[in-house]
Amino acid sequence: MRTKTKPRAEAVPLAPLARVVAAPEEAEDRRAGGVQSIGRAFAILEEVARNRDGIGLAELSKKVGLHNSTTFHLVKTMVSLGYIRQLKDSKRYRIGRPLFALAASALDEMEMVSLATPVLEDLSAATGESGHFAVRMGDTVTVIARTSGAGAFQLTDRVGVVRPAYCTALGKVMLAALRDDQLERYLARTELKPMTPKSVTDAAMLRREIEEVRRAGLAFDDGEFDTEMRCVAVPVRDFTGQVVGAIGISGPVWRLSLQALQGRAMVVQEAADRLSAEFGAPARG
Repeated sequence: MRTKTKPRAEAVPLAPLARVVAAPEEAEDRRAGGVQSIGRAFAILEEVARNRDGIGLAELSKKVGLHNSTTFHLVKTMVSLGYIRQLKDSKRYRIGRPLFALAASALDEMEMVSLATPVLEDLSAATGESGHFAVRMGDTVTVIARTSGAGAFQLTDRVGVVRPAYCTALGKVMLAALRDDQLERYLARTELKPMTPKSVTDAAMLRREIEEVRRAGLAFDDGEFDTEMRCVAVPVRDFTGQVVGAIGISGPVWRLSLQALQGRAMVVQEAADRLSAEFGAPARG
């Protein structure tokens, strides 16, 4: 059944050309029973998701290897469904809100734990230290997955433990992911209590440290929460590129010098990249 749509003057002269240009691809789609169209639609979604500032039709077509007319018809369908939206001013395409809702429902806490656990197990095996994955909960961080290493002394924190953000490596990673205005509100409402003599209790000093975390892409805890422990953590991202958690290792100060901790930061970063990929994040450039 053919549905009636409101005619658009500018589309009339292009219609015959679109049918001619797209014909080979559409014929191939029919032979493949529509599977080809689904594959192309997902390729378009993935490419749009990789371009956080939006992407134009011509560039999108080039990236996915399709004619403009084919890309346009697929994108038009996804726009009508809400999975892609078109910016009014630039006419560029971005991911729509329904896709974020789908991702959020798929990547719930239990799914995060199931994906993080094997990564943490390999991280602990590689470093010999306790591995942790934490997410932000309000002004704190909560460890939702952890593993133990082969070292003689391991952190005994249980899953679900809540820690301050300002004096833990995992927490500093999450603070670094905040916008400046969000960080300022956090600092205004949070009492920076000295958990140990090394805890940062001055807002200006913490602000500078968070800037360094943003620059370096990793955070350290040098006995700031527990005088006997040192930690390093890096951010974990989802398919939008947003930081959704932090992964790190911790160990006793007598075994993990700052130099040793810095040396293992690369292994932690590799684990973070692996887990981010599991969450659908694009590869780091």
